[in-house]
Amino acid sequence: MDGNKRIAAALFLWFLEKNRMLYRTDGTKRIAENALVAMTLLIAESKPADKEILARVVTNLLTKRNK
Repeated sequence: MDGNKRIAAALFLWFLEKNRMLYRTDGTKRIAENALVAMTLLIAESKPADKEILARVVTNLLTKRNK
């Protein structure tokens, strides 16, 4: 209703881009757009107590299989 999720999603993408985590070195995306949307919504809808778990999930998704 107030746009917080949209702002959070935009900042998440900006963060990934600034930290060179959105694309591989060959220019292809590290993660599919639909998976990125799902991950962003999962983060936006999550409870603050789940912060550490979600951080590990995102890190694993972006680094291990997607280099």
